[in-house]
Amino acid sequence: MDAQLLAELTDRALLLAVPGTRRILGLAGAPGAGKSTLAARLVARLDGLAVLVPMDGFHLAQGELERLGRAERKGAPDTFDAAGYAALLARLRSPEPGTTVYAPTFDRTLEEPVAGAIPVGPDVPLVVTEGNYLLHDQGSWAAVLPLLDEAWFLELDDHRRVPRLVERHVRFGKDRAHAERWVRDSDESNARLVAPGRDRAHLVVRMT
Repeated sequence: MDAQLLAELTDRALLLAVPGTRRILGLAGAPGAGKSTLAARLVARLDGLAVLVPMDGFHLAQGELERLGRAERKGAPDTFDAAGYAALLARLRSPEPGTTVYAPTFDRTLEEPVAGAIPVGPDVPLVVTEGNYLLHDQGSWAAVLPLLDEAWFLELDDHRRVPRLVERHVRFGKDRAHAERWVRDSDESNARLVAPGRDRAHLVVRMT
């Protein structure tokens, strides 16, 4: 991404990373908008002042999605433990001295969540979290935005975002025809659900 934009966003995130406090920065946007990439770069540039806790760690396990009949819609709002995610953010907002909180992550190779994978020490001033539905206002997702000190909405032109999504699915094991079908039928449906959250963001970031 553009170096100047990254520098500006790093400076803004740095204002939140005040030692002795705990704040949460959320990055939202459609699938393929660049959320995980930007979040990782911000955390790296903040050099110990921030830790990344992705929303995707709260994917329901594949077996549970199959039991519920939702496996073909994996990535939709009801294929996550939204209430569990909100509960973790609430816990992270109020760190206890001497207590490390362990957050889940998502392994794209396994296509499964992995519990207890991300340690969040009590003295880390900033938690960066990212995912599609941080600004979604339906069901348990509505509890997320009030827990964020800032929420940024990332947007990227569809003619760049959609091919990136297809390539990501191919990279993690789908054949190209399956990847294209999944993006068209699943990811783009989710993108339309995410779009109204733009108006609830503190900052809209035009990705380049």
